[in-house]
Amino acid sequence: MANSSDGARWRRSFQEMVSLSGAAIAPLRRGLPVLLSALSDNAQVAFRRHLDGGYDPGTLDEPGRRGQVAIEVRNLSMGYGERLALEGVTGDFAPASMTAVVGPNGAGKSTLLKALAGIVRPLAGDITCAALASHRIAYLPQQAELDRSFPITVGELVALGDWRNFGAVRKAPSRLAEKIQDAAATVGLEAFINRQIAELSVGQFQRALFARLLLQDADVILLDEPFAALDESTTDKLLHLLQSWREQGQTIVAVLHDLDRVRLHFPSTLLLARSPIAWGDTSLSLSADNLARASMMPGLPEGGRFGRAA
Repeated sequence: MANSSDGARWRRSFQEMVSLSGAAIAPLRRGLPVLLSALSDNAQVAFRRHLDGGYDPGTLDEPGRRGQVAIEVRNLSMGYGERLALEGVTGDFAPASMTAVVGPNGAGKSTLLKALAGIVRPLAGDITCAALASHRIAYLPQQAELDRSFPITVGELVALGDWRNFGAVRKAPSRLAEKIQDAAATVGLEAFINRQIAELSVGQFQRALFARLLLQDADVILLDEPFAALDESTTDKLLHLLQSWREQGQTIVAVLHDLDRVRLHFPSTLLLARSPIAWGDTSLSLSADNLARASMMPGLPEGGRFGRAA
């Protein structure tokens, strides 16, 4: 446990960080209040949303909205250059569902998540997701895609989960430091809050990323191999978090390679081999016949072998 003096010192350093956001934008911070004060309330909100890519926090907690957000995919095809990564994907991720995406290496699993997150554009087809349109979607890529050498502390990394509520020009919420402490404690990193992320183990870094997800509080959560290279204890704790998010009405889609873990914890599964082989109840999707069909799909690398690569 971090002692009280460590916590107080971190709160001070964090408040300094968010109040300045670096010397490069300090002149912008000084000039913007004068500019914004001349605008109407609606114009101020629009300006901040355009500059930060965030959204109005006053609309986040509409009663009854969470648990009603689904994702609809229709005839989706994705490709990179001349290589087709996905073809003819049609189906729904139900509201407040917890779906695993599994398949052989090269089946298009990570590509599907990037499409759902709005990172890559489809070659054909449509994705309908209210959470994407309202910036209520969270995407956690594989750790290999993240720069662990970036000079940022665990507390600052977690704080970025709440970026939409303050961004580059808005004042940080008064309870932000407390929320970060709570999130770090939830994943067992309260004693590491001042550590640079480069000093963390793989498991500790993944827990810090989950703490950031706690602050994002998104309606839809997309996870690409969230348990890769983690020990059983850490994995069990993070799975417990996923279960609690689902109970709160959040929709979870996770790319996984451990079929035993999928069978134990994920009610719904999409078995993918560039096109859907099966999509629905996990026990049915992961039948021996379906797994054999997925492995024999032509054009997949390594003979359709199941593994960690997407």
